[in-house]
Amino acid sequence: MLNELLLSFAEWLDTHAWSTNLHESYYMYNWVEGTHVLTLMVFLGMLAVIDLRMLGLAFKDVPASTIAHRLDTPMMIGFVVMVVTGFLLFYAIPVRSTNSIWFRIKVVLLIAAGINALLFRNKMKGAVNSWDTDPLPPKRIRVGAGLSLTLWAGVVATGRIIAYDWYDCHQQMSSFMYWAAGCVNELAALEQAGG
Repeated sequence: MLNELLLSFAEWLDTHAWSTNLHESYYMYNWVEGTHVLTLMVFLGMLAVIDLRMLGLAFKDVPASTIAHRLDTPMMIGFVVMVVTGFLLFYAIPVRSTNSIWFRIKVVLLIAAGINALLFRNKMKGAVNSWDTDPLPPKRIRVGAGLSLTLWAGVVATGRIIAYDWYDCHQQMSSFMYWAAGCVNELAALEQAGG
């Protein structure tokens, strides 16, 4: 049911002239993709510094709240531009993106990273009067920082792998992989042939 809804939405987006124009544009698609990658680097660079401090691996003599406060604005600007350009990239190629197992994994990892970030921010707010100046933050903070770096590494890896068609719908795959990639038509044809 969800796969059918996602595919219908992607096919509807694909009917827009702007979607086609963006994908077929000689310069614009490349500019959007380049901006996406550059702002991803800005965002992840700032996030990595914060997470390394929270792991107790870097800048141990600087209060955690100071690093977080100073890097928060450029990190959030990078994040916002990265998300907007990411949506534009999806808009340019909605059906292929929707039917990519790597894109789907990336979205799940993004959601998990977002939840982790919200929980992490709340714990950071409590740092000012407790462990803010400690060279080694509490274990729960270190776990959150490690999870953050791991999730974002997964987002970057799956984002890069989206360009390859190892598990696209036109490939011969198992019914589970057709389902996981959202290959609605191929899965229906496979079930019809087997049944």
